Amino acid sequence: MVVVKIGGSLYNTPELKQWLIILAEHAKNQPIIIVPGGGPFAEQVRSSQSLYHFDDSHAHHMAILAMAQFGILLSGQIQCKFIHYPAPVIPVSTSLSIWLPDQSLLAVDELKHSWEITSDSLSLWLSQQLQADQLLLIKKAPVLSQFVTELIDNEVLDAGFAPLFDKNAITTKIMHYQDYANLGRYLSDTNRQLR
Repeated sequence: MVVVKIGGSLYNTPELKQWLIILAEHAKNQPIIIVPGGGPFAEQVRSSQSLYHFDDSHAHHMAILAMAQFGILLSGQIQCKFIHYPAPVIPVSTSLSIWLPDQSLLAVDELKHSWEITSDSLSLWLSQQLQADQLLLIKKAPVLSQFVTELIDNEVLDAGFAPLFDKNAITTKIMHYQDYANLGRYLSDTNRQLR
């Protein structure tokens, strides 16, 4: 099983549709779970917090729901299933699924209610819970390092990623959003793992 986080920054790019097509093709051979970023829905949460001055706990809850909104949008572009982890039904056969996170995540102690935990950290957490073979993060930002701390310093990853990664270092790779044609090579390349 591969967990693939599609960054919300891909929202208004032509590459988004290409990613969905190629992931659906790869899902014929192994289960793939897409974790949606928050995209413009999460940006609206940030704008609302700035305007109404509510705390980070409320913003965290809203940002989780923003991810689910983007996930529903993605499901309108490609044939797939939804998963609602934590829940008893997890795909075990070849399939393409989209995770719709919900308020149940608010009860997970290791997921801090702040902007330090974004869809990056949530995709890592889900990968750990499901014991995924690997996590692939699709990013619009240029990836100039394989070191988690450097990626956090350069704001490619959120600050909450490192503690989760240190606890259980799932095989994790980052791909540039325009490199979708090389998905198969990235999945099999052990030299691209984050450290």
